[in-house]
Amino acid sequence: MKQPLIFLLLSLLLLSSCVGKKKYTAMRGKYDALKITYDKMATEIGNCEKDKQSLKQLLTDTKDQLRRKDEELEALRKKLSEMEGQLEYLRKTNNSLLDRLEDLSVVSKSGAESIRQSLESLNDQSKYIKDLNKSIRNKDSLNLALVMSIKRSLQDINDSDVDVQVKKGVVYISISDKMLFQTGSAVINAPAENVLSKIARIINDHREFDVLVEGHTDNVPISTSCMVDNWDLSAKRATSVVRSLQTKYGVMPSRMTAGGRSEYIPKVSNDDATGKAQNRRTEIILLPKLDQFFKLLEEANK
Repeated sequence: MKQPLIFLLLSLLLLSSCVGKKKYTAMRGKYDALKITYDKMATEIGNCEKDKQSLKQLLTDTKDQLRRKDEELEALRKKLSEMEGQLEYLRKTNNSLLDRLEDLSVVSKSGAESIRQSLESLNDQSKYIKDLNKSIRNKDSLNLALVMSIKRSLQDINDSDVDVQVKKGVVYISISDKMLFQTGSAVINAPAENVLSKIARIINDHREFDVLVEGHTDNVPISTSCMVDNWDLSAKRATSVVRSLQTKYGVMPSRMTAGGRSEYIPKVSNDDATGKAQNRRTEIILLPKLDQFFKLLEEANK
């Protein structure tokens, strides 16, 4: 009787031990899965915070540019209003004078017709000013949209390596040479292709712009078997960028111009290493097609 009882007790103990181990294993598995999910969510939260800061900066930059554009537009509107007032005054004065001259028979009909033609010319000039003002507003809006698109595309790139801004009514994309080239070389670094591909995509989406690529150096002279001087280096670097945009990313060559500016258009002083680094750059400048503006001028002068 004792032996079966002992056997039964031992069996119950072993069964209890197995069940406890299974529960522990199952709970451990759930814990590990939850930890993986937690780590993933923590990483996503960190990425979201970085994106949030980037978008805040983009919004601040955009608001600043909008404010400046509003100020420029208000100045243009004021100037246009003044010119319209002057034109209206001249129109009234000339009409009054013409009526008096005709009444007094002081001038011939041909003279009166000449004055009428002058007044019509003033009206044409007024229309031209309005059209030009509208064109300027449209161009500024397009430039602002273009800058925002470029900044969104390049938001994962260090701001010290790529700078995008509007200057003198055109869009400038300034890329540091430490990203594009090795020292004294005109061969594009592999990591820089990522930046050029994004810029090329935007260029191809906005075919109403021409593209000017300018190479810039610091004032340290260079003379090697491959580079005669800084003129040579800056021109070859600009040509390398243009060639890459054409052959790798499909930008139409007829839209592009490559030029070397050597050391003669510095952004800052070359007195220290920091200044020299800022001056060593390649600038991609997006220009509105000049033939469109020439066409507007021709139509106004007809």
